[in-house]
Amino acid sequence: MKRALITGITGQDGSYLAELLIEKGYQVHGIIRRSSSFNTGRILHIFQEVQDSDAKLKLHYGDLCDASCLEKVIDATEPHEIYNLGAQSHVRVSFDEPIYTADIVALGALRLLEAVKNTASAKHVKIYQASSSEMYGLVQENPQSEKTPFYPRSPYACAKVFAFHQTVNYREAYGMFAVNGILFNHESPRRGETFVTRKITRGIARIMAGKADKLYLGNLDAKRDWGYAKDYVEAMWLMLQQEKPDDYVIATGRTYSVRQFLEEAFRLVGRRWQDYVEIDPRYFRPSEVDVLLGDPRKAKERLGWEARTSFEELVRIMVLADLKQEGVSL
Repeated sequence: MKRALITGITGQDGSYLAELLIEKGYQVHGIIRRSSSFNTGRILHIFQEVQDSDAKLKLHYGDLCDASCLEKVIDATEPHEIYNLGAQSHVRVSFDEPIYTADIVALGALRLLEAVKNTASAKHVKIYQASSSEMYGLVQENPQSEKTPFYPRSPYACAKVFAFHQTVNYREAYGMFAVNGILFNHESPRRGETFVTRKITRGIARIMAGKADKLYLGNLDAKRDWGYAKDYVEAMWLMLQQEKPDDYVIATGRTYSVRQFLEEAFRLVGRRWQDYVEIDPRYFRPSEVDVLLGDPRKAKERLGWEARTSFEELVRIMVLADLKQEGVSL
């Protein structure tokens, strides 16, 4: 039985990846931070659905800030694959918490790489590093490929660039099987409620349920290459099944504005977004990333991967899920 270790397993991507790996027969280990409140909502259903949960999914307390803890968990679990998905991943929040963001995102990745290098039982482990399209920032070309220069425009993006280059460095310096997945925006009903797509669909559900009158947003003109997180975690797995490690852009190759997402979401419930949305300057970034558009050709050619879910279907999945959560039907 293959063993995988996932940091950030309680997040959107971590929960979908855990499901995928268990379906493929893996034993999955996840690192979670100690909290006085439950933070495992996205993965509770896995414990309920898997009868022999003790063998299929195990959680370990740990933190990307604690290097010795990472070494202990790696030594105890002896994983064949490690997926580093843990992060302070909210771009706007990173402007308010730049040092914490850098510690988790940048140094956290370095601590993990060093832990693998220093752990005798992990010499042949394969490592996936979650890189981000935010690294392109003030884009130097459209679309963005694996060869496009980075121009980060937030503390989060700067930290991700550091982690990207450290992953390449450890691969080349120590012969480690370490890859970067440069994932463009990927959403789902499990997306955090402070991220703009989920904020929109959650807001619509609350409006339809009579619990809210307005939805407050920032820049509606920002354009993103939006895909479905459930599709994207398969690409993560595929990267670690290759003979040689490499870095890949994962994207749909299409871009839509926040305004277009808003229009499509409100169209599904038969309402005009202009009647409910107000612009709040608090939600604007100090430095904006205007447009992101990924070039996924390398992933298609070498991994055989391509996005299966359209923009319209993604919006529909998210709107229906939040309406259901509020007990509202169309």
